[in-house]
Amino acid sequence: MYKPNFCAECGARIERSRWRLWTSRRHCSDCEPRFRNAQIRFPLVAGAVLLAIGLVIGRAARPSPPPLLVERGELQSVALHSDKAAQRTSRSGSEVNAASPPNAEPAYGPDGTSNERPTDPAETISICGARTQKGTPCLRRVRGTGRCWQHKGLPAMLPPAKLIVQE
Repeated sequence: MYKPNFCAECGARIERSRWRLWTSRRHCSDCEPRFRNAQIRFPLVAGAVLLAIGLVIGRAARPSPPPLLVERGELQSVALHSDKAAQRTSRSGSEVNAASPPNAEPAYGPDGTSNERPTDPAETISICGARTQKGTPCLRRVRGTGRCWQHKGLPAMLPPAKLIVQE
């Protein structure tokens, strides 16, 4: 490694008993404190400026998200319109007029399924009553007198009179 004999600033002879990583190789011990601050300050300021520029450019280049609008009742109408649009694109123009009923039942629920419709007051509600793995009757409510989605086709453990929910 190169070890100069004279200071680059004042020209004084450099005599050090030991060279270290943090000692200046170009300046004597009298000139070194003046230049040490400059050697540290410039890269630190330059790095901070480059980081700030990068953050500003990155923030400006990122697309902003669309504004969030929450309105009640919009989800059902959006599902209805998307279902109707899908039916129109899948069928030809002459089939749409002939096949679609004039008063179609509206879609219920967030995904447009009809199994989430409101309960009719005259409709019978009962519990499933099929045997579970635990050995107890299933307590899920079902419309009519049948089984839930998980126990379809299985017999009930309880008599039919105990399955009907009294409200």
